[in-house]
Amino acid sequence: MDTRAPETDAEPIGAVATPSTPMMAQYLEIKAANPDCLLFYRMGDFYEMFFGDAEVASRALGIALTRRGKHQGIDIPMCGVPIHAADPYLQKLIALGHRVAVCEQIEDPAEAKKRGGKAVVRRDVVRLVTPGTLTEEALLTAGRNNYLAAVARQRGGADGGDVFAIACVDISTGEFRVAASEAARLATDLARIDAREVLVADALFADPELAPLWRGQKAGVTPLAAAFFDSATASGRLASYFGVRTLDGFGAFSRVELTAAAAVLAYIEKTQIRERPPLSPPVAEAAGGTMLIDAATRTNLELTQTLAGAPEGSLIAAIDRTVTGAGARLLARRLSGPSTEPAAINRRLDALAWMFADTGRRQAIRDDLAAAPDLSRALSRLMLDRGGPRDIAAIGEGLARGLATAAHIGTSREVPAELREAMAALAAAPGDLVAVIGAALGEDLPHLKRDGGYVRDGYRADLDEARKLRDDSRRVVAGLQAGYAADADIRALRIKHNNVLGYFIEVGAAAAERLFAPPLNVRFIHRQTLASAVRFTTSELTELDARIAGAGERALAIELEVFAELVAAVAAAADIIRGVAEALAVIDVSAALALLAAAQNYCRPAVDDSLAFRIIDGRHPVVEQALRRDGEGAFVANASDLGPGADGEAGRIWLVTGPNMAGKSTFLRQNALIAILAQMGSYVPAKSAHIGIVDRLFSRVGAADDLARGRSTFMVEMVETAAILNQAGPHALVILDEIGRGTATFDGLSIAWAAIEHLHEVNRSRALFATHYHELTALGGRLPRLVNVTVRVKEWKGDVIFLHEIAPGSADRSYGIQVARLAGLPSAVVERAKAVLSQLEETDRKAPVRTLIDDLPLFSAARAATVAVIDPLGEMLDSIAPDDMSPKEALETLYRLKTARKGGKAD
Repeated sequence: MDTRAPETDAEPIGAVATPSTPMMAQYLEIKAANPDCLLFYRMGDFYEMFFGDAEVASRALGIALTRRGKHQGIDIPMCGVPIHAADPYLQKLIALGHRVAVCEQIEDPAEAKKRGGKAVVRRDVVRLVTPGTLTEEALLTAGRNNYLAAVARQRGGADGGDVFAIACVDISTGEFRVAASEAARLATDLARIDAREVLVADALFADPELAPLWRGQKAGVTPLAAAFFDSATASGRLASYFGVRTLDGFGAFSRVELTAAAAVLAYIEKTQIRERPPLSPPVAEAAGGTMLIDAATRTNLELTQTLAGAPEGSLIAAIDRTVTGAGARLLARRLSGPSTEPAAINRRLDALAWMFADTGRRQAIRDDLAAAPDLSRALSRLMLDRGGPRDIAAIGEGLARGLATAAHIGTSREVPAELREAMAALAAAPGDLVAVIGAALGEDLPHLKRDGGYVRDGYRADLDEARKLRDDSRRVVAGLQAGYAADADIRALRIKHNNVLGYFIEVGAAAAERLFAPPLNVRFIHRQTLASAVRFTTSELTELDARIAGAGERALAIELEVFAELVAAVAAAADIIRGVAEALAVIDVSAALALLAAAQNYCRPAVDDSLAFRIIDGRHPVVEQALRRDGEGAFVANASDLGPGADGEAGRIWLVTGPNMAGKSTFLRQNALIAILAQMGSYVPAKSAHIGIVDRLFSRVGAADDLARGRSTFMVEMVETAAILNQAGPHALVILDEIGRGTATFDGLSIAWAAIEHLHEVNRSRALFATHYHELTALGGRLPRLVNVTVRVKEWKGDVIFLHEIAPGSADRSYGIQVARLAGLPSAVVERAKAVLSQLEETDRKAPVRTLIDDLPLFSAARAATVAVIDPLGEMLDSIAPDDMSPKEALETLYRLKTARKGGKAD
């Protein structure tokens, strides 16, 4: 059964029966203008979809597909969703990669009726909903930015290569950032931003060299016409959007950066149509200001989600103690792009230390922050005319919480610089706006402004009067009826109502004579005579009738006026409100990380520009919490020192050996995570830590195949390893685990050996290299900055006990068979494996691979050497002295050469 409310057009839903109906003609015209979107066509209280859109949407949303009327002799497919519950349906469609054009009624149906009975309410698309342009609270994740990014390219940079720029906007918060990039790190920069939608020019999208990059994006990639990326008009477009004559006040931007920024604005204007989001002016990110972490490393280290795609078990889940959405977003942003500026890092650490030192003050601040709504997103919704009374209340409550937080922090000189700047923003919060919002809005607020009932009683006298008349109409009419009955002395006098006459007075035929006679006939006006009754009215009743009829509409109109006034007041203070929101986020992150440090026993790291990397008793932040939560005992802490060797010019490489399950991968990962935490401005899980700035972090820990791109597991491993060896420098941190294990033993050993030498001699990076190729430990005696360490284990009655301790030295075996037995392999298989291993070890003792390694030159020497090419014929010719040969000897030599040429063996 169809439960839709009747269409509010002058023309009912059934009018779609023929293609010539005005309503269907209107639909087809609007759909033709938006062919790449599902069209949400407003009809009364539903968004309806027709034809192909209906078929697609019904499958995607799991809703019923109906058919009404005919078009060109075929039944019209149709489905719809209720307007009041449209957000979940939008969310599902966007998640599936669809774009939605929202077509609203832009005219009152009463106005359409004035044009004639067949007139159709005017409609138009008011917004295109895409993954990168969401603003509704239900469609967004509170702790995650919803970035829309644009990538622009400029051919022929200073070094002859292409120059790129990325502009990213979160229209739900107003954030706007621009960053320069280059071909080699474009994928890394996009991985850091983690946009929901990426815009590129058609030509860039079609570039075969970049095709793998676009295919590899988690976000949807939207190709656009070249006009969106017109560099000639970019500066003017930006200036026009922000209402300025010049962009000089925003900072210095390159031509390609302006192009990317203008492209993202042009797309926003296209999708938002009549509305303009209140964006902050673009901020240029400093080149090299953040640690570069490529997509593979982010995945391997599980920074924001596990390898299975779940947030639980990731680093962000382990460290996030924020209590506001804005704070969670800032924490995630810092984690995704750790700073490479020691001064900025230490400013953050100072703020954290101040919070760490005063538990009572920190808790009071967190209590205030926990009650603070999301100011940035409420502001954006209001400015886009998508907000409601709750968003205005959120602005008032957020500003009030900001003022309370400022009071807790105080103005002492001991307050660190980062918090003093936040305090300055909070101090600017307009208290008068807080008071106005508090006086205007009631307690139980509706979601939508059109629902009414949100303005507090007593705020507007005319609103109170309209509400009283609307709500107390029965009591008012009853009082008037009693007064008329007493004045006319007619006990049976009644005031009634119908849709034709409205309110009227009705008396019996006999009593009517009294109302026809003076003096009552002056006051009571005859309206209608029936067989058994006569109806009258009075000027007072007529006026009351009109007032009652319009009281509800009048009350809502007054509330909408109040709403508009409050929105205007919020808009006037938009920049201040945004500053307060940013300040609260900074304070929230500082307090949250301080709480984390206190609860988990973290220490303040020393961060500087050196090549140091010394960690005492370091721990894995995620594994440690998991062990404690599951009651499996304490985490075994371990030290690491990858700082410069004796020459002081390059970092060390730790070659880590030991059995499976002993904790090698955990040890590797924990060092990378400690570096990230330190440079994002957090305390770290260690007894002490000294971190020299890491400019690039590479991690190849584990791999899976990539069937979509035709890559085996080993191929993926080699691609990731190649990226590391081609890009890592002295300030990089490299984490490599089990390189070469995906191919034949000697192939893998050779690759691992060469990779270690390359890291040592060419990259000169600080590195951790875990391996089961124990033969590689011999390199410790030949490479001065390579240190052999191992994970300690004990054997007890045939079992292996993992101690999870890193100690100097190297392992002589992998204990793989013992681990296999623990995994449940059949005993027969385990015993056979032991026998085979014994035979292989005996063979290796007779011709050990280690002696080959000892005889081979280092990578640097091998690179310089010329490879000798063996040429048997050439060697034979060189040995011939024709002048000393007899004719017989010459003939025999010729035969030998001919035999050798055919592949035979020359004597």
